[in-house]
Amino acid sequence: MKYVYPAILFPDEGKIGVRVPDLPGCFTWGDDMAEALIAVKDAVEMWIWDAENKKEPIPAASAALEIGSKEIFSLIAADTDEYRRANDSRAVSKTLSLPAWLNRQAEKANAPFSQILQQGLKAYLGIE
Repeated sequence: MKYVYPAILFPDEGKIGVRVPDLPGCFTWGDDMAEALIAVKDAVEMWIWDAENKKEPIPAASAALEIGSKEIFSLIAADTDEYRRANDSRAVSKTLSLPAWLNRQAEKANAPFSQILQQGLKAYLGIE
């Protein structure tokens, strides 16, 4: 899923702090603006990914926020599908059936079953 959330950047003891008011506890920082924006994208994706996994409600993004004189407003785009592909590489065991003749030939050829299944599923789903 794709989301966009407002974030507030502010000076924080020589660093750039970032908070996402709509996501409770979603706070991070960076040594400079680029690092802070990269870190907050990761933090937002992780926060929402965790909520999706736990089937918890995901707060709606605010339409507007008030910011202080030393704060900067930014919109953060997050893609939890992309985040999941990059960070959830747990192996999941699946039981499947195939014709005995095909299994014999594949075993004789020392076919890497898991790798072939993953490649086939990615091609079927149009995933790189």
